[in-house]
Amino acid sequence: MHFSGLGKTLQTISLLGYMKHYRNIPGPHMVLVPKSTLYNWMNEFKRWVPSLRAVCLIGDRDERTALIRDVLLPGEWDVCVTSYEMLIIEKAVFKKFNWRYLVIDEAHRIKNEKSKLSEIVREFKTTNRLLLTGTPLQNNLHELWALLNFLLPDVFNSSEDFDSWFDTNNCLGDQKLVERLHTVLRPFLLRRIKADVEKTLLPKKEIKMYVGLSKMQREWYTKILMKDIDILNSAGKMDKMRLLNVLMQLRKCCNHPYLFDGAEPGPPYTTDLHLVVNSGKMVVLDKLLPKMKEQGSRVLIFSQMTRVLDILEDYCMWRNYGYCRLDGQTPHEERQISINAYNEPNSSKFIFMLSTRAGGLGINLATADVVILYDSDWNPQVDLQAMDRAHRIGQQKQVRVFRFITENTVEERIVERAEMKLRLDSIVIQQGRLVDPSANKLGKDEMLSIIRHGATHVFASKESEITDDDIDAILERGERKTMEMKEKLSSLGESSLRNFTMDTENSSVYTFEGEDYREKKKVITNWIEPPKRERKANYAVDAYFREALRVSEPKAPKAPRPPKQPNVQDFQFFPPRLFELLEKEILFYRKTIGYKVPRNPDMPNSAQVQKEEQAKIDEAEALTEEELEEKENLLQQGFTIWNKRDFNQFIKANEKWGRDDIENIAREVEGKTPEEVMEYSAVFWERCNELQDIEKIMAQIERGEARIQRRISIKKALDSKIGRYKAPFHQLRISYGTNKGKNYTEEEDRFLICMLHKLGFDKESVYDELRQCIRNSPQFRFDWFLKSRTAMELQRRCNTLITLIERENMELEEREKAEKKKRGPKTGSAQKRKSEGTPDGRGRRKKLKL
Repeated sequence: MHFSGLGKTLQTISLLGYMKHYRNIPGPHMVLVPKSTLYNWMNEFKRWVPSLRAVCLIGDRDERTALIRDVLLPGEWDVCVTSYEMLIIEKAVFKKFNWRYLVIDEAHRIKNEKSKLSEIVREFKTTNRLLLTGTPLQNNLHELWALLNFLLPDVFNSSEDFDSWFDTNNCLGDQKLVERLHTVLRPFLLRRIKADVEKTLLPKKEIKMYVGLSKMQREWYTKILMKDIDILNSAGKMDKMRLLNVLMQLRKCCNHPYLFDGAEPGPPYTTDLHLVVNSGKMVVLDKLLPKMKEQGSRVLIFSQMTRVLDILEDYCMWRNYGYCRLDGQTPHEERQISINAYNEPNSSKFIFMLSTRAGGLGINLATADVVILYDSDWNPQVDLQAMDRAHRIGQQKQVRVFRFITENTVEERIVERAEMKLRLDSIVIQQGRLVDPSANKLGKDEMLSIIRHGATHVFASKESEITDDDIDAILERGERKTMEMKEKLSSLGESSLRNFTMDTENSSVYTFEGEDYREKKKVITNWIEPPKRERKANYAVDAYFREALRVSEPKAPKAPRPPKQPNVQDFQFFPPRLFELLEKEILFYRKTIGYKVPRNPDMPNSAQVQKEEQAKIDEAEALTEEELEEKENLLQQGFTIWNKRDFNQFIKANEKWGRDDIENIAREVEGKTPEEVMEYSAVFWERCNELQDIEKIMAQIERGEARIQRRISIKKALDSKIGRYKAPFHQLRISYGTNKGKNYTEEEDRFLICMLHKLGFDKESVYDELRQCIRNSPQFRFDWFLKSRTAMELQRRCNTLITLIERENMELEEREKAEKKKRGPKTGSAQKRKSEGTPDGRGRRKKLKL
């Protein structure tokens, strides 16, 4: 058992070469590896022992059948390299061989003896078996037995006996049992760490980057918690699957709110700054990457979720970062192409984004020196494997690891739990002792505790917690908090660590005289107060009598208003003179009843203000007959037939169509003629500053107009692109640059763009129609990937392609401008000769056809 990156591959190849050239045993040997490392193994065989005839079994059914018929069965080979998946599919063929060596890379894949892979490899006839892994003991002792049982099934035939021999509760207190375990394991286990092998490899430096929630993230986090508030407060049925689902939804929210349907603003869906500002992690990433690029570093980004990689891919294209991508869906041919493209000298690829499970095994990416863990795995060993893609033999720089953690959320508890698990493993396993299996089991109580963590804090605030600090300040804070956690964990002994997260079945400090006092404490401390709803106060008897019997100073009297005051709304745009007359009428009425203006002690210069207001009342006069008649006339001059509903329809129509499209606006306002709407619109734009909420209204209209302009610019870009080809469905080419995605082919992209232009980009249901066109097209009769895309996925892909087309159009325009500037203006005489034409045979000037 070696740590990752210490040359297990090379040692294995050397062993097989030794068997052929010194022991005259050429094979057959099988090397079983993760799909992402197939080509790396083949390259290493050719590089170190080219005399070993290695074949790689991979591909579709026809390719595999041809390889088995033409190569494997004739036996003209020494080593067969294949993946776990291919072994399961072609097990009948592999059972025909008597294998001299069966080598399994990343052997913890068979730690569960009941898994399909474990059962199949145990059926093969083998002389020798070799397991390669950096983490033979990921969780508990039973997993170690599963590996030993594969190596020597006759010796380690009973898991029950093994578990009883090395029972954790007995073993931890019995040194003889520990020595017995060492004695048993020593013949089968070769273990080395990086310090033993590579003296010049600098230790990796991990910094935990604590980020806040954006406003949108906070809203979604609250929604998720409120949906299951009953189980959080222990009022509902505590089903483990339900808790796991809540936990997963909260983790998605911490990564990016756009992982939820309906969160991303649109249509149209755009790739711009909103992709960053709506996620706390993206804000920090957007600050971190330019600094890393400036320092000459190259970056690996790991995430548990492939949909996060989709968002990161859009981000990289928007920021124009060269990138590669690898996840579980990446075809095996493209995996090694991406790895080679990233590792080649002077590569233009700055970022390699990988899913943690698919990209964290057996890949050499030592040309990168920065690892970003966008989210953390429950199993800390998986994250360590991911870090070791860069921190391995051949690395010239110090590897820096940035682990993103969203503060006051479930992520803090997940990382804490993983850190404590690692710390406990280092105390127990590294000393040759055993891990308590129950300590790694995630119980319902602990799961509930993780979900509850930070819930009250999230409910208490509605604003964004994303800091405006620069990246250096964020890094400094992260280093400080990382050091604090490290010191805290290092100060805890084994006993403290075991009780630190003990909400499981084990005994703990909360048990006294056989009674568990944790349950009593939960009733008091674990109630989560949901956020307050804004609503009108209900009638309360106690409050009524308390208010009625309370003796206090009388409140200042409200200013009386004259009876039968007309209902005048600001959006009805009455003449300003009307408000002067109404004010005069109110002041005179207050004078007739002897109203005295109260003093407001909270207002500065309250005495002066009171004196001025009282003077207006004392000097007020009644409206004259002419003024009363004028008032009645003015009351008829406003838009009296326009109510609040009509006004709201008018505003929404302006937002939808833009302020200049009166014809369509008029259609949206029900019950009003085009002439009435046109008249109202003219007055609205002339006097809109008189409205109380004008800033909010204008922001709403301008947002809509911005969307309209965006649609126009997209349509213009598509028209320009399509117009450059006579047969765009066959000739159109897309300038991907260095950022061509791995999922869609150019043929598919060409069809999407051409059909989108044909159907009409701005149609409401265009992507549903586009999806139907794909399904009906004989061109994609067997293209199951494209035919299975949803309308939302097609829209996202088209949005990416439109961004590329707009960039291409911009580059063409700039090139044309540069060429025109280079040619310079035409001279006056040349221009004159061109306009006059040339003399014909009879001495006349020929007219030029323009």
